[in-house]
Parts: sequence; structure tokens; C-alpha cells
Amino acid sequence: MKNIQLSTSGVSVSSVVLGLMRINTLDDSGIKALYSAAREIGVNIFDHADIYGGAPHRCEARFGDALRLTADERDKIVIQSKCGIRPGYFDFSKEHILASVDRSLKALRSDYLDVLLLHRPDALVEPEEVAEAFDKLHAAGKVRHFGVSNHTPGQIDLLKTAVTQPIIANQIQLSVAHAPSIAFGVAANMGGSEQSIDRDGELVNYSRINSITLQAWSPFQHGFFEGIFLGDRENYLELNKVLDQLAETYGATPAAIAVAWIARHPAKIQTVLGTTNPQRLRDSAIGADIELSREEWYRMFKAAGYQLP
Repeated sequence: MKNIQLSTSGVSVSSVVLGLMRINTLDDSGIKALYSAAREIGVNIFDHADIYGGAPHRCEARFGDALRLTADERDKIVIQSKCGIRPGYFDFSKEHILASVDRSLKALRSDYLDVLLLHRPDALVEPEEVAEAFDKLHAAGKVRHFGVSNHTPGQIDLLKTAVTQPIIANQIQLSVAHAPSIAFGVAANMGGSEQSIDRDGELVNYSRINSITLQAWSPFQHGFFEGIFLGDRENYLELNKVLDQLAETYGATPAAIAVAWIARHPAKIQTVLGTTNPQRLRDSAIGADIELSREEWYRMFKAAGYQLP
């Protein structure tokens, strides 16, 4: 699998990220099988969050307890986790960030996180508090790199008024059927077009200009958790026809073609795959190495319902 550099960090990461929000449903052997499959196909970055698993740090603990990584294996992978979501509210206070990281490290059985992301934007954020937390975590060797999730350019710039650690990643919802961050620019200033509305402050362009790596979560979803477009011939008949055609062309699955659509963008966007099925992971992840042509990329874009003015 092809690798990219995570922003300007110098850290080489796979184009596919294994998302681990559902591994609490697996036993130890299932987690080991999923991890082994990921490593065999070249995945080296693993995504957690303190809220995954139905109880605080549950999925992190399942990962740590099942794998009990050796120091050598730990050094070969990148573990990122997220914090900031609490039951009923968001919390970017210094105290919560520090406490959450300590609990994540204990659950993961690791001395450090390679990457810490702030999960959902906290409307009450105090950038100075975030900066103090990041500096303390970095100085203690507990977190090596920092980023955000679901943040707009303005929210990132606000953090940067105090935060001196580079913001190297931003995890956003993105798929061929949910691509407002890309689609609006294609139809810019087209009056009366819903597609032409900029909903996130030109996030993709901002990320490219500022060398922030984007990570696409829910790569097979349409809308805001409205369902999977793969196989949905009632709502996405044309898209599924194109996916099937391209899957046949490339000898891959439609899921792999959906991953290839994300990977083809010049922003070098990573795809977060949240499956717990090792074979489904293998079948989908190969899409990161499929180089769609421009015509094929736009054919999928139009089949998903987007306009070319």
C-alpha cells in the first residue's frame, strides 16, 4: 500500500487508516486477526477515540489488552486517539485533555500517542488552555503530534492563536456521496445551486495550503449517517452502476472503487475504514492503490448527483 507523509511531521503513514470504534464487539482473537490483516496489507495507522465502545476508553482497552504490543511492534505503527466529547457536551479544557490522554495511554498499554486529535469543535474553547495541555503532553513525551477532527479553517486558526504545536491532521466526513467540501468549489457562484454553498470555509483548499493531512471518515455513507450508498439502488442507482463497472475494470470491489475516489484527490486524503471484518478490510483497502483517471473520477462524481456547470 502506498504511504504518504503525515503533514510536515516526517511520519510515514499508510493511505488507509484502520478505525477501531467497533472492536468492542470482537473477542481477543478477532482483534488480533483484524490487526494482523491490517499489517499484512501495509496499514500502519490505527484510529481510536476515548468515547469509542459505549464506555469511556472501552475500545482502547480492548485493543491494548488483546494485542499487548511489544516495544518493537509499537514503534512500527502510528496510534492516534481523540478526546473532547463527554456525555451531553464537548470539553477542550486543559484538565479534561490531560486526564483523557492519561486514561487513553493506560487503556492502550502505551507510553505515548503518536497523534492526538481534538474530536468535535468545542464552542467554549479557550485556545490558551489547549496550548497549555498540548505543550505539557508534548514535553512529557505522552503525545508526539497534534491535530483536530471535524474542524473548519476558522476554528483551526483560532486554536493557532495560542497553540504552537503544528496542527497536522483533520478528520472529516467525506465520501463520493457526501462531498460538499469538494463539490461546492466545482459549482462556485452558481446562483440557486445548493451545491455551490460553501459549508466549511474551503476546508480542502485550506488544508492543502497549510499542509494539513485530511482523513476521511464514513467513506461509504451518504448524508449525515443516512446510510450506506454501496448497493443502495433506490437512492444511488447511477452511482452503483458506475461503481460496478469500474470494479469490473480494475478487478476490485465497489468498496475499493469508493476508496479509490477519495485517494485520487491531490490533497492526498487518507481513508478511515471502520470494518471489523479482515477480508472486507483487504477488499476495500486495495482501492488506495487504484489510480482512477480524471474521467473516471468525474464520472463517479456526477453519478453521485453532483453538477458540472
